[in-house]
Amino acid sequence: MVTLLAAPAEPLTNAGDTQLVLAALLGIAAVVLLIAWGKVHPFLALILGAAVLGVVAAVPVDKIVTSFSDGVGSTVGGVGLLIALGAMIGGLLAESGGADGIVARVVGRVSGSALPWAMAGVAALIGLPLFFEVGVVLLVPIVLLVSLRVDVPLMKIGIPALAGLSVLHGLVPPHPGPLVAIDALGANLGQTLALGLLVAIPTVIIAGPVFGNLIARYVPATAPAELLPTRRDVAADRSPTRPGDGRADADGDLVTEDDLLNPGTGRPGAAIEEPAGRRSTRPPALWAAVVTVLLPVVLMLLRAIGELTLDEGTAGRKALDIAGTPIIALLAGVIFAMIFLGYRSGFSRTQVSGFLGGSLPPIAGILLIVAAGGGFKQVLVDAGVGDLVANAADGANLSPLLLGWLVAVGIRVATGSATVATITAAGIVAPLADTLAGPEVALLALAIGCGSLFFSHVNDAGFWLVKEYFGLTVGQTIKSWSVMETIISVVGFLGVLLLDVFI
Repeated sequence: MVTLLAAPAEPLTNAGDTQLVLAALLGIAAVVLLIAWGKVHPFLALILGAAVLGVVAAVPVDKIVTSFSDGVGSTVGGVGLLIALGAMIGGLLAESGGADGIVARVVGRVSGSALPWAMAGVAALIGLPLFFEVGVVLLVPIVLLVSLRVDVPLMKIGIPALAGLSVLHGLVPPHPGPLVAIDALGANLGQTLALGLLVAIPTVIIAGPVFGNLIARYVPATAPAELLPTRRDVAADRSPTRPGDGRADADGDLVTEDDLLNPGTGRPGAAIEEPAGRRSTRPPALWAAVVTVLLPVVLMLLRAIGELTLDEGTAGRKALDIAGTPIIALLAGVIFAMIFLGYRSGFSRTQVSGFLGGSLPPIAGILLIVAAGGGFKQVLVDAGVGDLVANAADGANLSPLLLGWLVAVGIRVATGSATVATITAAGIVAPLADTLAGPEVALLALAIGCGSLFFSHVNDAGFWLVKEYFGLTVGQTIKSWSVMETIISVVGFLGVLLLDVFI
């Protein structure tokens, strides 16, 4: 699922172009300075940055609040649910030992030097039908555990995995961005898919394993302990909670982390303890762990195939549309994991419920930061910053491919939204598509897709998603993730220009 934050019919302010540019720069600068210098939590920094942006742009205060709230709501409703469901799948994989089985097989079959290439290939394959956010929440736990097990720098295998997901997300249908450009330009979907894969392969190689090997020397990241998909021995590192040991909530009841992992006996004041026999003596079969990861992928891939092969409105198409919806697909993965990794492995209903609940607290901060990033982005869009970039490029005397890429780059950097950048850029260059041959229209769609990936930074919810999942600082995220996205954009566009020479 992708959160679509489009510009409103009318901007929320009548500010001039110079004032809007200043507002955007000051808003972004406020976020960076508050986090890097003021040591303010990113969630609060994004809220304050959005306020600075809105005030400088002369947006009424009530409209700033409404715009920010809308962005938070749409982001949580889309990305937030995916993160939570993905975390539950990761929690069940970890507690059952399924993740250990997958990692053992990967480590046993692939040598250390080949791991980055293997991660890039797996991510690209899985990323074909998956939205970027879904791929991140499914792959990152495996990446973290592999890095820990084989003692490989996190960035060396993390960057290839992110590159594989990002390239497919921006260049290859059935992802929303490429589909929007194909529809707006009247491009042939089959041609765009084929050419997109040609561009994607070298782009993933350069931005993934090659760049990952380089940046690992300068970003010595380590996997966040709280997000490592490893089994927790709660009984070993926590004593039972007794009256007076915990902290009180608003109603005076004792609340500790154990409440999230084990519902206890239900008797007031009774100790919350680990039940006997908590650990399963029957590790899940490897096929069960693999199916848990791939089931959401297959369901979404079937939906994409159905959109290409089945007529709209038919029973089969409707069924695949429902089953392949990202939330439904991930929910199916959770239910499958509950049965085959939980109950069938010998865990009780109480234990499985504890695993699911215990997977959520570590991602609470991630959810809030990503949501605030969506709110900041929405204020940028609603203030008219995206329209400003589009209007500046409209009428420029440039080649269609370069114009499409530059417009997408400008809107991407200004608003943080790849989808908004794609929609706006495609709308601007759409009249030029009528003068191009079929393959060139497909290349134009790809050029726009490349531009929409340029330099993700603090106004992009994906920036915060990567930062928190990999335990990076803002500076490290810019050095690694932001530079990787820029490499993807530039190398991909060069690939488009090269194909244009021979077509």
